[in-house]
Amino acid sequence: MNKTLEQQLLCLAHYVRDPAGSAAPPGMEPRRLAVYRRLFYGNIEAMLASGFPVLCASLGSADWHRLVQDFYAHYCSQTPLFTELASEFALYLEPGVTEQGVAERLKLPLWLAELAHYEQVETVLLLSNAQHSAVNPETELLDTVLVLSELAWPLAYQWPVCDIGLGYLSEPPLPEPTLLLAQRKADHKVHFSRLAPLAYTLLISVQQQQWTGRQHLAALADSMGVALEAVLPAGKALLEQLHQQAVISG
Repeated sequence: MNKTLEQQLLCLAHYVRDPAGSAAPPGMEPRRLAVYRRLFYGNIEAMLASGFPVLCASLGSADWHRLVQDFYAHYCSQTPLFTELASEFALYLEPGVTEQGVAERLKLPLWLAELAHYEQVETVLLLSNAQHSAVNPETELLDTVLVLSELAWPLAYQWPVCDIGLGYLSEPPLPEPTLLLAQRKADHKVHFSRLAPLAYTLLISVQQQQWTGRQHLAALADSMGVALEAVLPAGKALLEQLHQQAVISG
């Protein structure tokens, strides 16, 4: 590419992304530059608003636009695919990705990143190519190596993400985590349900270890300081329930 043309295009791109912090390309009238800005930024903002409706409504118009403008101006996405935009936005909001977290830097609520992740999960599961596994009622779960469905995600948050909405106050996080299961079911909709600590711990174990149901329950009993027999009846019933719901399979 001609060096001069490359420099002109880069100058235009920098200005479209961040008009306040970049010089306008020489020789282009402000009216045309404004058209480019509205076109490119408007598309990104509209897609993010549709992917994060609760976050958008919870922040309010002014803070939402300030957040999207900062993302558009400063974040370098790792993919050009629009289907990955939600994941890129959630990554941008994660504490520690930048030296100072986005919420802290922009003086926005600290639940920002967790609410974005909660909403992004729905998008990822909806777009997933994974298929539901057939449930075999004859499976002996205690003696079978268990697998967590790719369409079922156990989640833990410091903030009550499913309760955040318009008018929610930026209170301190709850003393106990919010434990959820996100699952795309046969109706091709993503459903969220609360998890008890026992169920969450069991699902994380299934996610991380290639063990039989009995081994998972033994590890759970050991972490609680009790014998396997103490958790076996309730644990077996829980495994059967999760299996019937296609959350786990053998």
